[in-house]
Amino acid sequence: MRLSTKGRYAVTAMLDLALNGTEGPVTLADISENQGISLSYLEQLFAALRSKGLVRGVRGPGGGYYLGRPADDVSIADVICAVDEWVEFTRCNPRPTSADTQRGMTHSLWDDLSQQIYDFLTGITLADLVERGLAREEARKEGKSAADLLDLNHRAA
Repeated sequence: MRLSTKGRYAVTAMLDLALNGTEGPVTLADISENQGISLSYLEQLFAALRSKGLVRGVRGPGGGYYLGRPADDVSIADVICAVDEWVEFTRCNPRPTSADTQRGMTHSLWDDLSQQIYDFLTGITLADLVERGLAREEARKEGKSAADLLDLNHRAA
């Protein structure tokens, strides 16, 4: 799997929506300003996210976007797959050469890696990211180090 800029920006925008969409719809202009992502790029991303049911739009004055499902029901893999085709590490040549035979020996390794990454990202939801971010912010306010926070994360797991 290759994580593209499109996938990273989509996750960032969805996290912004999860954090700021509790009081009402969030405009793409607000997300653009908060995250430094161009408005036209966000429009493309949200068209794909909307088509997969991950966001829903409200038109008119005071309109914007809400999450299409609860944050704990939207995995990071869902977001990435909505805006990007899932790109596998493996590429097969229709006319095998000796180099392809050697590559074929590692084919299952790359398949396994792609599956591991997919499984990892499927196991993390937007709600998890929100919770992690809030815990980091709280730890920062209390003067805890990153090592302390990591220890808290391990104990929670």
